[in-house]
Formats: sequence, C-alpha cells, structure tokens
Amino acid sequence: MSPAPTPGASTPEPEAEVKLTLWDHLRDLRKRLLLALYGLAAGFALVLAFVGTIFDRLMMPVLDALKPPVMSEAARAVLRQAAGAPGLAPTSKAALLECATQPVVSEAAKQVLAGLAEAKGAAGALVDALTACATIPSVLEPARKLVYTSAIEPMMLYLQVALYGSVFVAAPWILFQLWQFIAPGLYKRERKVVVPFLFFGTLLFYSGAAFCYWFVLPPAFPAMLQFASSNTMTPMLSISEQLSLVTAMLLGFGIVFEVPVIIAFLSMVGLVTADFLAKYRRHAIVVNVTLAAIITPTGDPLNLAMMAVPMILFYEVGIILARILGKKRPAAQPAAPK
Repeated sequence: MSPAPTPGASTPEPEAEVKLTLWDHLRDLRKRLLLALYGLAAGFALVLAFVGTIFDRLMMPVLDALKPPVMSEAARAVLRQAAGAPGLAPTSKAALLECATQPVVSEAAKQVLAGLAEAKGAAGALVDALTACATIPSVLEPARKLVYTSAIEPMMLYLQVALYGSVFVAAPWILFQLWQFIAPGLYKRERKVVVPFLFFGTLLFYSGAAFCYWFVLPPAFPAMLQFASSNTMTPMLSISEQLSLVTAMLLGFGIVFEVPVIIAFLSMVGLVTADFLAKYRRHAIVVNVTLAAIITPTGDPLNLAMMAVPMILFYEVGIILARILGKKRPAAQPAAPK
C-alpha cells in the first residue's frame, strides 16, 4: 500500500497551468522554429553585409604569424648605440648598422653579430638585440598570404563565415525561443532560474570565444609555424583549413566557458551533487588536462595551460554553484513508534 499523504503537505503544481494537446504543442514548436529561423536569417543578412571585414579579423592571427620577424625600435636603438662605441672593428660596426637599419641581414653580418653576442662583457640588452638579429631573414621575401585552390572557394568561405556569424549573433534570440517553448511546463521557481541561466550561458560563451581570439590564437599560430623553421620548408596555408581551425578553436573555448552553467543545471535536476563533484575532483583535473591537450592545436605548455586552467577553475565554480542551486534531498523522516 502506498503511504498516506502527510497532512499539510501539498504536491507542487505548475502555476497558471495550461492544458495543451499534442497538436497545440506541435503548432507552438513550429511557431518557435520559424521565429528562430527568421532571427537566423536576419543575423545572416547582417553578418553578410560586413563579411569581408569579419573574415579579415578572423584570419588576422594567422596572417600575423606569417609576417617575418621585425626588430623593435628599442633593439634598433641599442644596436645603433653599440655601433658608435670607440675602437669597434669596421666589420662589426657595419654589421650592427645593417641589422639596425635594414629589413634583411646577410649571413656574413649574422656571423659577425653572433661573435659579438658571445663576447664577454656584452650587456644584456645588447645580447638580446643581437639574438633578435639572427631571426631576421637574409633575403627579402614577398608578403605571405593565405591561398585558395578553387575559383569558387572565396565565395563559399564568405557564405560559411556569414552562416557561423549568424548563429553567433542570433544565439540569444534562438535561446529565447527555446525558453518560450518550454516555459509553460515549468514551475515558478524554475522559470525564475532559467532566465539568468540563458543570460549567463550566452555571456560565458561569448567570453570564451573572445578569450580564445585575443589570448590563445596569437601565440598558438607562431608556435605551430615554429615546427617548420627549417630553410627547406615554407608555409603555404590553405584559407579554408585555417578558417576551420579558427572557428573550431572559438567554438571549443566557448563551450569550455559553459562548464559552470552546465554543472549548475545538472545539479538542479539532481543528476550530480556538489559532494560527488568534489569527491572526483582529481579525476576531473586529469580529464580536463587531457581534453585541453586534444582541443589545443599545439602541444606547448603555454597554450595547454591557457585552456586547462580555465577548465579547472570553471569546474570549481560549478561545484560552488552546485552547493547553492543543487536539488536539496528531503530530510529523513523519523521512524514511527511501534
């Protein structure tokens, strides 16, 4: 027999409950899908109007990595000052001025400068400037650009950027339509929480993509190109492959920044608890580092840490949110006296 209901206890019911038939649900779903598609189309048109600028901005980390190294003005000033030192050999003076004033440095001058860098008593700033001279090319190369192998490829890439950009721009509108579809079946407490979830989920996704673009991609591409530093290899990067890599990185970091929201949602529905997450913290760290190593395109510690550290921090934030928002277990009822 089922236990009798406790006096005074009431089963929560959805406030302002609306009874809908299956066809009503399907019609509402059709309405929400159409509105989401309209928002997607509006975002597509908006992004398409600026697709050239957006594409150039997306490819800027790649193009910056393809630029040949350039001496800084501070290093050039140090070299000019060193060239004016009294008693300096003419060949050494000529090599210093060549590196300080010319866009290329001959191999003979590099050998002279390498000898100066190894000399005893050289100042630290001078040694750094002489070391930078070794990275300057010996031959003036044409500007490296991304290549495409089909006449239709640029147009398809622009359409691809416009499509990805439309999803990025219309994401809040699409999530709002999803919320409008599921809201009638939620309780009042749940409806109060969903709106902040959607807001912070969207904000964190955008923040993750921005973090990737400004702090991860600029050092990542030079690090990848360093693997081909041999004089027998020259980069000829396909524009479509680089776009796919950049968008995958932006999407990956956007999803990683969603970890606190995902954990908080799972704790609210009772699938995980804060104690469970804290118990398996060490396992989560290993999994996070492994995923970071898979997602990041390079294996250097800097880029690995730039993804792994946020993942671990967001996991800890998720534990805190799980303690605050987690589904509370009902208190154990005292045993009835016999």
